Amino acid sequence: MAEQTTLPEGVGEAVGIPHGSATVLGAKPDSAVVRDALGVGIAVGLSGFAFGVTSAGSGLSLLQTCALSLAVFTGASQFALVGALAAGGNPYTAAAGAFFLGVRNSFYGLRLSQLLALPRALRPFAAQWVIDETTAVTLPQPTRRAARIGFAVTGLTLYVLWNLTTLLGALGAEALGDTDAWGLDAASPAVFLALLAPMLKSTTERITAAIAVLLALGLLPVLPAGVPVLLSALAAPAVLFLSGRRKGTSRDTAAAEENR
Repeated sequence: MAEQTTLPEGVGEAVGIPHGSATVLGAKPDSAVVRDALGVGIAVGLSGFAFGVTSAGSGLSLLQTCALSLAVFTGASQFALVGALAAGGNPYTAAAGAFFLGVRNSFYGLRLSQLLALPRALRPFAAQWVIDETTAVTLPQPTRRAARIGFAVTGLTLYVLWNLTTLLGALGAEALGDTDAWGLDAASPAVFLALLAPMLKSTTERITAAIAVLLALGLLPVLPAGVPVLLSALAAPAVLFLSGRRKGTSRDTAAAEENR
């Protein structure tokens, strides 16, 4: 008989999983999902300190800094906004760049909404946690149960730690002196890339990532903040199109060989 596991009473209901539901042998254990989610949430959540320091060093008040993390809660957009303001950019332009950078989360939401299938009442709250890290943990999960656990644990851990460390960073900015010299604005992207890199297992995934990086770096000097990252997403359909054409050509060649 297949081994079954259940969540402790109260935990499953919190993430939309009925108490007593089970997973069959072969599915990813709940403990493994929680461990992976906590790893991502803690690693990236601690980098909120870098945002707090950078934001305070850019001239934003403690209240403004904390409000950004509480309400916006997407590190790349937050760093883009305070970076543009620190460089003397127009506030509306800075906000527009941050907005465009955050648009990618809406595409994540389209996929996650189908995968998680959360109750309608929970969706507005879950939308706040639709970011790079929760998406990276949720999408690879083999079952809806595992996806919900991964999303909930990653989102909760990251939201709490990110906001707490933002506060600590903003409070400690003055003690660090020149925040630009520390390069802390690169901390959050660097952590996420370190977590994402091991997931690029196939040649197609590595090629897609490499092209996306080249697109973003090439367009960075000529386009507003946030736009190069959005356009780098074109790497995925381009690689898939070329891969499909190559496979089609290979099949045609094989069929021609058989007909000789």
